[in-house]
Amino acid sequence: MKKLGTLLLLLAIIWAAPVHAQQDSLRNLDINLENYEYPFPVSYLSFDTQGERLKMAYMDIEPDKPNGRNIMLLHGKNFNGAYWEQTARALSALGFRVIMPDQIGFGKSSKPLHFQYSFHELAAHTREILDTLGINKTIVLGHSMGGMLATRFTLMYPERIEKLVLVNPLGLEDYKLKVPYQPIDKWYLTELKSNVTSIKNYQLTSYYDGKWKENYTRWANLLAGWTLNKEYPRIAWNAALTYDMIYTQPVCYEFGKIAAPTLLIIGQRDRSAVGKNLAPESLRATLGNFPELGKATQARIKGSKLVPLDNIGHLPHIEDFDRFFTALKPFIIP
Repeated sequence: MKKLGTLLLLLAIIWAAPVHAQQDSLRNLDINLENYEYPFPVSYLSFDTQGERLKMAYMDIEPDKPNGRNIMLLHGKNFNGAYWEQTARALSALGFRVIMPDQIGFGKSSKPLHFQYSFHELAAHTREILDTLGINKTIVLGHSMGGMLATRFTLMYPERIEKLVLVNPLGLEDYKLKVPYQPIDKWYLTELKSNVTSIKNYQLTSYYDGKWKENYTRWANLLAGWTLNKEYPRIAWNAALTYDMIYTQPVCYEFGKIAAPTLLIIGQRDRSAVGKNLAPESLRATLGNFPELGKATQARIKGSKLVPLDNIGHLPHIEDFDRFFTALKPFIIP
């Protein structure tokens, strides 16, 4: 009987592996990722805005041993809530309730046909999720574009913020000062050309400094799978609109207004900047200097703490989770 149990366990492991591999392999993904399974159960908030009925997806993870606190994780532009899986499990093990929204235009949330994107509106709908869940105060952690959204959320709803964490956020500088304006149509045409090769090459050079690890492939395939779908032009249009939002709605001038305890986790190898390749060659190298931008931002946010992570790029929680979490944990649990 014991041998039978061991055999069944081994078979379960063998059968599970191909399922997971197939889940993360390159394949046609539909517009709202209905054929892609997230690591935790997904709920939806529905609302009417700008003449459309939209749905905003989110995951809400209740810990086994609650510590009475919660944290909201805001994703970057080329990602969705699923890439927080390891972070969410570690936070849940510490007793935190973890909320992970997919912003409108991303992941399992609606991809509107006509929508004027603004960080203000995204923040307002994100607050609605907290209202729905009965959460009055939270730690907000934002990565990349999510860092810009976390900043706007903190500025709009300071009474809802326990602490703010910014992980290699975009918007530490005003891209308009160095990158020529690009019509949305141009961003759109660029997005339409995306495929698995261009996506992987972009992530390889922009995120990982030319060093690819197998666990990065799933995040490239998650984007590339959309390019195989007939509705990809709609996704590309939403991506173009969010590029315009990041470019035209800087938050860097308002850091001095943030009163919440703030932690900046900055991978020092990062040189990400929206439209960097479009800037004049003489200015290109000055964009996305995260080591300097991190220091400047810390100086603007009164009482903030900066944790620089040497030899880490744009995605600390993906590239080196242990170092990322070692930086995060003492700030959220003093």
